[in-house]
Amino acid sequence: MTIKNKAYITNTALICCSGDNEEQLFHNICTQNSFIKNDSNYFNNTPAAIGKISSEKSFFDNLLLKCEEVLLHSNLTTFEDTLLVVGSSVGGIAITEEIYLKYGDYKKVDPNYHNIQTIQTILEKKFKFLDGISFSTACTSSANALGYAHEVITKGIYKNVLVLGVDQLSQTTVGGFLSLGVLSSEPCKPFDTSRDGMNVSEAIACLLVQTEPNENSIEICGVGYSSDAYHMTHPHPDGLGAKRAMEKAIFKAKITTENINYINAHGTGTSANDSAEAKAIESLFGNITYVTSTKSITGHTLGAAGALEAIICKLIINNQTIPTSTNLNDAENKNINLSTQNISKEINYVISNSFAFGGNNCSLVFGKVK
Repeated sequence: MTIKNKAYITNTALICCSGDNEEQLFHNICTQNSFIKNDSNYFNNTPAAIGKISSEKSFFDNLLLKCEEVLLHSNLTTFEDTLLVVGSSVGGIAITEEIYLKYGDYKKVDPNYHNIQTIQTILEKKFKFLDGISFSTACTSSANALGYAHEVITKGIYKNVLVLGVDQLSQTTVGGFLSLGVLSSEPCKPFDTSRDGMNVSEAIACLLVQTEPNENSIEICGVGYSSDAYHMTHPHPDGLGAKRAMEKAIFKAKITTENINYINAHGTGTSANDSAEAKAIESLFGNITYVTSTKSITGHTLGAAGALEAIICKLIINNQTIPTSTNLNDAENKNINLSTQNISKEINYVISNSFAFGGNNCSLVFGKVK
């Protein structure tokens, strides 16, 4: 199909452990102010540092409020002409856990509030959308949702798409990563020689993607997908899948590696991921392009990570500021340019990486509106 439109992120709303608005989140990233805390309540009293949302409201009340916030500040009066695209890795597992642990009876679990379409189901009860679709590809869920939004917008299928990245903390997710031996008991240290694991976190990230920009918009310029299928949980050690996804995104954006001013790395703080991703970045960019991982502040929000970090990339472009790396004292790979301070500079294009189990990779190129 012919490309008919450009795709712009126009309005956003968020809540995570490090903030419930753009300004608060970006301030905490730039000042290295982490709210990731040790918590032994999730699995067999084993301590793990996690990123839990601090709010008097329930998780799903916050979900509805954040969607209303996007709508309120948009040029729309309703979502009736809007496609809903949800990215989530666990769907309603936290709801199932709560019911089962309370009653001890699986028959009391409502299947409509367990599966991956739970978020979509809840939102469609509150708002009237033109249509809806849900993605669950582990840690690339909402990155792939943004890629889908880019596709249907640029091809002229829809004019408005609401993309949500949503994942809630649960014993299932914390216990699952604990069983893999990849959880840290302290805030993670992406790309550092002393890194010892990741921080499971929760977040809600809402982005309205439209055909026309507003004054704070950024453009989704290119999307790159790959599947290295090397291992169920480990990336290819040379980062071949990560490299291919970045190459495709840059090609689709019709730019070159020299045009990329900043890389928001997947950077989970695990040994396998950081080493492979650093090799992929070194292979494509050398040490010219600035790199950071913001998961040292937000934690790894799993299926919500791609959407949350797209908002962070929007803030980086709008503020023309590359944030410093948090908890980086001794970089393992000294051949990539890991930022060690906040840097004000011209930023026209950034790339954001999301990599998932099974070698499912997605890279997104975002650009300043011209």
